This record gives sequence, structure tokens and C-alpha cells, in this order.
Amino acid sequence: MMDKEILVANLYFQAVFPMMKILLRDDPAIAKKFARVKTAVVFKAKTKDGRIGCKLLFDRGEFGLDFEDFENGNIVFSFGTVEKMNTFLKGGTALPKIKGLTKPVLLTKVISLLLSLKLMMPNVKPKAPLKKYLKVKMALSMVSMALSKLNRFGYPDMISWTENQPDRVYQLSVSDTDIAVFLRVKAGKTKAGKGLYQRRRPFVHMKFSSVDAALKILLREVGFVEGVDKGYVSIEGSPEYAAQLNDLMMRVQALTT
Repeated sequence: MMDKEILVANLYFQAVFPMMKILLRDDPAIAKKFARVKTAVVFKAKTKDGRIGCKLLFDRGEFGLDFEDFENGNIVFSFGTVEKMNTFLKGGTALPKIKGLTKPVLLTKVISLLLSLKLMMPNVKPKAPLKKYLKVKMALSMVSMALSKLNRFGYPDMISWTENQPDRVYQLSVSDTDIAVFLRVKAGKTKAGKGLYQRRRPFVHMKFSSVDAALKILLREVGFVEGVDKGYVSIEGSPEYAAQLNDLMMRVQALTT
């Protein structure tokens, strides 16, 4: 398995940063703010062997990521170590060197978008309906993607969970919303996806009764088992594997916060 700090950084690059797509599409204020923005934003940090980083590409409402070419950008956040970068991304105190200070309006927009990702943090309790919806949608989308990435990165607990499973689909959804993601597992390989899986009945379907019900569990106001008992989430399929999936989801949360 890769070094833990490298692992966490890659989770941010490949599972957390992609959630910006949801903000740019589903949050009207953010969508308006970036409607005319065309720019490249780089995050990079020194490692023992060189650098690790990624480039965020904004193109008038469209968003992409580049994990190969991350040396130059309109705004560049550079860190002396990967640990300092991770501290910054988690909301801690770690100041990067910033290229792009001469573009204060653009920099302010980028910082505000980064801060919006903090909505996924377990201690953030939104009040507005839109923010509640965004938190649940981003959190479930991120965790499904992160679990698949952990498997590819060689995370031991994920490897041991997936390696002997036949072709199975784990579905997460919220009733009466468009929030639905899945994780497909097959003989040690994984793939995350959006929407309701159509080709076969999921092996496990964790169905939250509402956005507020999902928040009860995401905010840890109730435990997973209690949430099932109170009807906040229903389990279709194997309760044992649903509990295992929930435990792995909590691992993702611990790594990224």
C-alpha cells in the first residue's frame, strides 16, 4: 500500500475534488460565479521522490481534472510536504505558497469553492434545504468513489473485503430524490457509478428514507443499527455486508477529515 499521506492526498484529488462538479451544477450561486471562468488551478506538494499533485480545470461551468500535468496553472498552491497539503485540505493550519495573488477575484472564487467542499465534513450541520441536499449528495458520491479508489490504491481492508467477492452491486440511494450511487465489486476489482444500477438487483441496497434521515447517520447523530431500527435507512439484501460497507464508509470519513 502507498504511504498514508500519499493515500490521503490521492483520495482528495480523485474522490473529493470531483465533487466540485456537483457544486458547479446544483448550487445556483456557485454555478453563476463560475459561469464565465476559464482557468487552471494546481495543487502540488513535494515528496521524497519528486512531486504529487493535480490540476483543476474550469471551463465556463465545465470541470475536469488532470493528474499528469500539474506543474503550471493560473493559480498554484505549492506545499513543502504532502502532510502540510493534507492539513490544508482538511481545514487545518498550513499555509502554501500561492501563485496567482495578482488575480484576487479569481483566487477568491476558487477559495470559496474549496470551502464549499467542507460541507461534507461530519461536523458541518447545514440548515438550508439546498445545503442539506448538497451535503448528502456529495458525501454519498464521494464515499462510493473513494472506496473504489482505496481498492485500487491497495488499502488492505478494502482489498481483503473485495478479493473473494463474486460480481455484486452495492447501492446507496435517498428516497424521492435523484441521489443514487453504487459500487460494483467483482473478484477484487471495483467500479463506482451514479444512479440506480439497472442490470441486476443489487446485492445490498441501503435506502435512506429522506435527506434529513441520511443526515442523521452522516452526522453521527444516530448509529447505523439505530438508524435501521428507527427507519432512517432500510436494507435490502445482506444486513451483514451492509454493516461491513458502513464500516468501510466510516474509514473513508476518518481518512479525509
